[in-house]
Amino acid sequence: MTARGRSTQGSGATRRQPISRAAAPQRTGAVRIQVLHGPNLNLLGTRDPAVYGQATLAEIDAELTRRAAARGAVLRSTQSNLEGELVELIQRARGWADAIVINPGGYTHTSVAIRDALDAVALPAVEVHLSNLHAREPFRHGSLTAAKCIGQICGFGPQSYYLGLDAALGHVEATARDGTPRKTKSRRASI
Repeated sequence: MTARGRSTQGSGATRRQPISRAAAPQRTGAVRIQVLHGPNLNLLGTRDPAVYGQATLAEIDAELTRRAAARGAVLRSTQSNLEGELVELIQRARGWADAIVINPGGYTHTSVAIRDALDAVALPAVEVHLSNLHAREPFRHGSLTAAKCIGQICGFGPQSYYLGLDAALGHVEATARDGTPRKTKSRRASI
């Protein structure tokens, strides 16, 4: 647990580990998913329920953990309101996770740093949002981060997270089955 962010792994807290600069090693065993929640998502359940729903972040995390365990996967979930901390968490995921599910919150529309971190770690990432970005204010229609993800799911409330988890797990499982690379060069080369 960090002073600025909340981190869970199943029922216990995770500890910060040094950022790995080397490529992630090939793994066997359970698929590992890092879930990252951006700014203000710690207020779910009380923040504008008409837009974001009644579910709390703790409830969403508990259901994600349950669903991951049912698929034989391990899940870590962390929330931070700080852009730099989210960048560090993405970089740390490289040494542990097989995929990332991320809701960058308001940083979706503004953070080149998060976009670059997603690109740099070369892990498959799924961007999720509780609300439908495209049905909201025009400034929310664009996503800087989605271009560095394998897909984006939005507008389904908490179900967006669960669909994102399923997509991430399915992608990692398919990659393991057929040996295709996690990200293609054409995606990585895009700006």
